Amino acid sequence: MAASYMLRSSFLSPNPHLHQQSPVKSNRTSFFTPIKATSSSDDANSKSPQLQKHRRPADENIREEARRDISSHNFSARLDFTGSRMERPSASTVSEWIRYVPFNADSNSREWYPLDEIIYRSRSGGLLDVQHDMDALKKFDGQYWRSLFDSRAGKTTWPYGSGVWSKKEWVLPEIDSDDIVSAFEGNSNLFWAERYGKQFLGMNDLWVKHCGISHTGSFKDLGMTVLVSQVNRLRKMHKPVVGVGCASTGDTSAALSAYCASAGIPSIVFLPANKISMAQLVQPIANGAFVLSIDTDFDGCMQLIREVTAELPIYLANSLNSLRLEGQKTAAIEILQQFEWEVPDWVIVPGGNLGNIYAFYKGFHMCKELGLVDRIPRLVCAQAANANPLYVHYKSGWKDFKPVKANTTFASAIQIGDPVSIDRAVFALKKSNGIVEEATEEELMDAMAQADSTGMFICPHTGVALTALSKLRKAGVIAPTDRTVVVSTAHGLKFTQSKVDYHSKEIKNMECRFANPPVQVKADFGSVMDVLKKYLLCKNSKF
Repeated sequence: MAASYMLRSSFLSPNPHLHQQSPVKSNRTSFFTPIKATSSSDDANSKSPQLQKHRRPADENIREEARRDISSHNFSARLDFTGSRMERPSASTVSEWIRYVPFNADSNSREWYPLDEIIYRSRSGGLLDVQHDMDALKKFDGQYWRSLFDSRAGKTTWPYGSGVWSKKEWVLPEIDSDDIVSAFEGNSNLFWAERYGKQFLGMNDLWVKHCGISHTGSFKDLGMTVLVSQVNRLRKMHKPVVGVGCASTGDTSAALSAYCASAGIPSIVFLPANKISMAQLVQPIANGAFVLSIDTDFDGCMQLIREVTAELPIYLANSLNSLRLEGQKTAAIEILQQFEWEVPDWVIVPGGNLGNIYAFYKGFHMCKELGLVDRIPRLVCAQAANANPLYVHYKSGWKDFKPVKANTTFASAIQIGDPVSIDRAVFALKKSNGIVEEATEEELMDAMAQADSTGMFICPHTGVALTALSKLRKAGVIAPTDRTVVVSTAHGLKFTQSKVDYHSKEIKNMECRFANPPVQVKADFGSVMDVLKKYLLCKNSKF
């Protein structure tokens, strides 16, 4: 407890030693400065007001508390320095600090747009990216940022209790905390998949980052809190935004509708008819979204929403909008933080529209560039074989990209044949010496069943990622001792019907090798005993 107060204090009060540049140490070294212990009597007699945490008044909520506290110190994400002090930004300088620029533009390009402008494409029609003032951020060394992020983890202070907004300076630094719409998303579980790694892969350092343990059950919350917060800000600025819209294969619509409902902003959702699970469909309906079920696939919905948002004052929420990626990149930072700033060897991410693989690269790259770590992991993008345009592009040696017609896959959220973020994904994979793999329907469902049999309860998309890992292990690309993280993008509870079908062996042309259907037994003691003895003999031949 004392350590966390010390870290918080060093953030609130400018401390020159934290601002000194220092070389990044080996990524397995502890980065914390030892704190001198004192006796309990000393503690009792020397309570510093700076270290005391007083409970807020009963009639004050956490937003109001944050609003009051911000006036008690002079920290802001806008890194304009006067000596060792950091000043709050003025309205005229915010847009110069963080802005939209054409993705992967030439260094001589002067094209840029303030974040308060409603724009999704560059003048040439290309993707945009959010650019941070890295030179200003570098005024603080890696030790400072590590300590700052660690001091906020798991707290309830608004808005830093969120795994996204605990990195606010790297996400949307200019936004007023009062405009943020958050369900304290992020801070998701990173767990050691001990049995699965040993039994099925011969690995001893396999981890699963369960981004599906989130407010709406998928990683999409990480990006949506950023986008809806910015929309909330724009509406308060009287910008022409009546509502927010998206095309979705399920998870995006769930996140959008929840965050818009929290802020009282209308949400409009385009869904491909009969192509998402009932659990995914019910989420936007329950959150009050205006849902259009359209007789087309995701790519058709995407084309329609882009045309509609060009004509109506509806803000586009798909990953064409680069704001979402600013939130999603925090999952990469969080992985490093959970490993105490050690860098894993591999990170495997399921890919559909392909914004997420770039977001992970961006998060890892920022940590390296700002001195928190000294390298980045190799990235693997895993695709369903029924919707694999990136995999085909990778196998061709990155020659001319061609969209594919996405066929039905149990990994419905990545059933996309013409991904918006193809250029971003290729960039991220090339920069990280990355790999692309694919999984057939039978492979991904078998992998999901195997993982579930070891105590997990994963989604089909995670089954795609685990299949990719299995193939890379068999090929000897990933070693048994490599620290590997598989990103689980959604909660298995969203896909229960696919699990029921698998274990009932009702999937056409699929063997369902690891199915575990219930055994029908007569209601008498002898029948039950016979079945149990047979089961126990199968499990233990010594019985």
